[in-house]
Amino acid sequence: MALFAYRVARSDGSTLDGQTEGEEEHLVRAKLEGQGFLIFQLQRRGAATVGLGLGWHAFRRLPLQEFLVFNQELLALVKAGLPVLRVWDLLIERTNHSGFQQALRTVRQDIRGGASASEALSKHPIHFSDLYIATIKAGEQSGNLAEVLQRFIAYLKLMIGLHQKVSKALAYPGFLVLVGVAVIGFLLSYVVPTFVSVYAETTKSLPFATQLLLDVVKGGQAYVVPGILGVAALGLAGRAYYTTPAGRLAVDRLSLSMPVIGPIFVKHYTVQLTRTLATILAGGTPLVEALSIARGAIANRYVSVGVADAVAEIREGTTLAAALDRPKVFPKLAVEMLSVGEETGSLPTMLHDVAEFYEGDLDLRLTQLTTWIEPVLLLIMGVLVGAIVIVMYLPVFQMAGAV
Repeated sequence: MALFAYRVARSDGSTLDGQTEGEEEHLVRAKLEGQGFLIFQLQRRGAATVGLGLGWHAFRRLPLQEFLVFNQELLALVKAGLPVLRVWDLLIERTNHSGFQQALRTVRQDIRGGASASEALSKHPIHFSDLYIATIKAGEQSGNLAEVLQRFIAYLKLMIGLHQKVSKALAYPGFLVLVGVAVIGFLLSYVVPTFVSVYAETTKSLPFATQLLLDVVKGGQAYVVPGILGVAALGLAGRAYYTTPAGRLAVDRLSLSMPVIGPIFVKHYTVQLTRTLATILAGGTPLVEALSIARGAIANRYVSVGVADAVAEIREGTTLAAALDRPKVFPKLAVEMLSVGEETGSLPTMLHDVAEFYEGDLDLRLTQLTTWIEPVLLLIMGVLVGAIVIVMYLPVFQMAGAV
């Protein structure tokens, strides 16, 4: 979803600056006007924001690890029983992120003006997600902010661990591919041309494989620059297409059906949804609202749209399991487990169990993937490099045999 910066006027005449997410500008405008605001300025993220008092730093999201540290500090200060404003003063002093620090200053001013923490935080969606705001609101309503913060910190640690597992599983194979491409590129661009100059001096005919490789390299040199430009143009066009709603929806849907890694993505998003939804429901949030919030934690646009459709079906009386089964995205076992949880009245517990099960399964799949993909990539790169070297030395082997 796109991010919009706005300046609006409240009914009492005071002005308010902030950011919010939305699909299109007219939808965001309708949302703000529906809240009773008079809109002065509304700009999409990245567009000019003259007069809004917002610098580029205000749009930089705080890294997840730093956000975890922030919440751990907030929990410690809340447990210490310090006055509310003093808590936010200390948090402002300890952060080094300029955009986040400015958001905290605004939050402190709003709290000092009588707003609750959840209301103040909701004005800064770039830094505080709907899930986090719902968590703080649940803590305020129950009077036990420390407990809900502990639950959110535990959730945040699990999600960070999940992201790290996926990143580590893809990092080493990606490194192997880059190294292999670099080695092959070096052989074709430097070593092979050297052999071309050597073999040009001989009158003997070259082996077919050697001649073919030399012709390919010689002919390819004329297309190196156009090829690089073409790849760059395709990359930019693909990126531009992905930034459109239809493009991102199509690419995200395609990623779920890809062989080998598609099932891994499905399990990853299943864990994201169930873990997030369990955390929100544990705070006492109603199911429809909780599911609406949880869909924001899903990075895949196609899955997120499917969850949004499920929200509409649940409002009409459909069960959660039946609504999530409709898009045919989530595993059948997960849907059946959720159905049992709804029938027994233990949905939050069952959501937690589903997340635990698929997190373990995901960990196993990633381990298997890295175990198999590393030797396969090494074998492929070794065969390619070895084949190039052997093909280039075939004439030498022939002359040695003739002698």
